[in-house]
Amino acid sequence: MVRIVWKLWPRSLKQRLIAHLLVLQLAVLFAFGLSFVTLLVVADEGGALVSPAPVETAFRALKRNASGKFELADTADLARVRIKQPDFWFIARSEKGEIIEAGDVPDIYRGMSGVLGRMTYSDIRDDGPPSHYLAVIRRMTNEEGTFTVFGQGTLLSQPSLILSFSRLFVAPMLVLLALVTIFGVPRIVNRAIRGISDLARETDEIDIAHRSHRLAETAVPSEVRPLVRGINSALHRLDQSYGQHQRFILDAAHELRTPVAILQARLDLLACGPERDRLVSDCERISALAEQLLDLQRLEANARPFTSVELVALCRTVAADLAPLAIDEGYDLSFEQNTEQSLIQGDAASLERAVTNLVQNAIEHAGNQGVIVVRVEPDGVIEISDDGPGIPEAERQRVFEAFYRLKPRDRGAGLGLNLVLQIAERHNGRISILTSPTGGACFRLAFGQARI
Repeated sequence: MVRIVWKLWPRSLKQRLIAHLLVLQLAVLFAFGLSFVTLLVVADEGGALVSPAPVETAFRALKRNASGKFELADTADLARVRIKQPDFWFIARSEKGEIIEAGDVPDIYRGMSGVLGRMTYSDIRDDGPPSHYLAVIRRMTNEEGTFTVFGQGTLLSQPSLILSFSRLFVAPMLVLLALVTIFGVPRIVNRAIRGISDLARETDEIDIAHRSHRLAETAVPSEVRPLVRGINSALHRLDQSYGQHQRFILDAAHELRTPVAILQARLDLLACGPERDRLVSDCERISALAEQLLDLQRLEANARPFTSVELVALCRTVAADLAPLAIDEGYDLSFEQNTEQSLIQGDAASLERAVTNLVQNAIEHAGNQGVIVVRVEPDGVIEISDDGPGIPEAERQRVFEAFYRLKPRDRGAGLGLNLVLQIAERHNGRISILTSPTGGACFRLAFGQARI
């Protein structure tokens, strides 16, 4: 049972605050009602209030007769009152001074008819049973005018008192509390935790490109500030560690270029043969890894501002530069454009590197045959397709992971496609892998949000 209640209890802080306030309001109302009922029970027997119901019934029976005088009509309600109260009496005085009397008015009240015009409200209760002098005075109005009525009342019983109290006070208070809870409490809670909601939106601005961003402490409640300070401290430590890690990779990649260059120079002095070819291939792979690491660091440094870049000219240049390499590997390299001009805001050097990596990837994996097509479509779209075996759908997301390789190769380090992905994300673009018309792979770069 406790487990079920725990599961049903709201986990949201806002919902918990609203639920707590509602429970508190209901508890206060219940305690107030219980106290009132207890007071009625212990006060004295017979109740504490005089009911004007018999007088109200008699007033509703007040009519003018054929001669123009007021009298009490014999209604069914009035008959029931007289059955319950055989000695019922009633006096009414109009604004014009007309007096109507019914029943045996007690001697103590006979002189009241002359001064009723100066009275508006009263409850009269004598001391203890048989309560012969219970009476009420009320100001009432009907179609005949306004009257001051004076007549015999009756004591409210305890159940009647409780019912009347519930109808007059508890029910309106419940409605009022419900309205306050539904409309007022959520607003109060929302204003109280608005700083937390702003803080949650602020955390969306924290990413790898904005590592120095820290959460503001001023707008949040004081109870949450230690948590915010802890998060900012953790972000500071992560920023420092990440910076050290990036500087290490950058320094290592720079330092690696010199021994690789020396090694390449020494390999050139060796006699041609299978062993030399394998060493040259390994050296080229190390050199490519160092260059790709440097490319990643240059991209993350984000030093170059965006300028206007013409994709048609950029892709035509890349295709022309890589055509000899593609031909040497057994491919035909084709450039196509389905738009005269495609301008976007971006970093020309990194975009050129992205297209180059995609073409080199096609050269490496397309089976050394067929056509590699570099195509520029409208709306900032670039496609590089080949006639190779293609990429299975299950692997189309994983190939963009750093150092992931679909098939082991002698060349490359598995960073080229990851670099393309980061370049696309930096330009608010998307990269996807489709199937070319010939069944090969088609890499699609879309920079629709960066169009000019």
